[in-house]
Amino acid sequence: MKSHFVGAPNYLLVDISNSFTKLAFATRRRILKPIRIPTANLTAATLQRFVRRRKIDIFVVCSVVPKKNGVVRKAAKRSRVLWLTPRVELGVGIDYPNPKTIGADRLANAAAVAALYGCPAIVVDFGTAVTFDIVSAQRKYIGGVIAPGLESMTNFLYQRTALLPKLSLKEPRSAVGRSTIEAMRSGAVIGYRGLVREIINRIKAERFPRKKVHVIATGGYADLIAARLREIDAVHSNLTLEGLRIVANLNA
Repeated sequence: MKSHFVGAPNYLLVDISNSFTKLAFATRRRILKPIRIPTANLTAATLQRFVRRRKIDIFVVCSVVPKKNGVVRKAAKRSRVLWLTPRVELGVGIDYPNPKTIGADRLANAAAVAALYGCPAIVVDFGTAVTFDIVSAQRKYIGGVIAPGLESMTNFLYQRTALLPKLSLKEPRSAVGRSTIEAMRSGAVIGYRGLVREIINRIKAERFPRKKVHVIATGGYADLIAARLREIDAVHSNLTLEGLRIVANLNA
């Protein structure tokens, strides 16, 4: 990959989550268009094909699926691999009893939100679970909230009930459903917004009374759920990858 910046390192950013893995080439200043593959399909051969004929200085990885870490090591060969952990420079501090239990993606989000938006901040990441991660005004990660993901909740209804169908998630036409599908969609989308709104408001009330807090959403269902939530200031679809780029710059 030719860099637009002389001497800039070439990164491969790898965000391994439970359902999907995002891959993107990057330099110090920008990320190229990412691709997304099911994490179950992530192999060393897949990664090697992706990086073929490109010079990669550093593989920058956040992983919440330990059994896939060996895949990255094998694909990287002699290239340096930077694993995002609490031990690397993040640009934010950590005020948390057991830092090694914090998901790497959550640390990447904290690094990104602090650098790109400022503090205090809350990141709402709509993944397999929905996570809320909080960075204090002192630029320290102080904890968060984990709730079931939107798709997990709707799939549970489908799997555990005899008559409720599998649901495609989109904006409901009204709060009152006139069919089973419409009723489920209303409960899922409008109900989930209520969950997100209440958690954000409780975090603000407990930690940041009378302070301006940057609330940024990311993840698969961020656009759908955040669209009508005044509590969310912006949606950044590649926030976790931006965090990897920022952390790579700090540690390269």
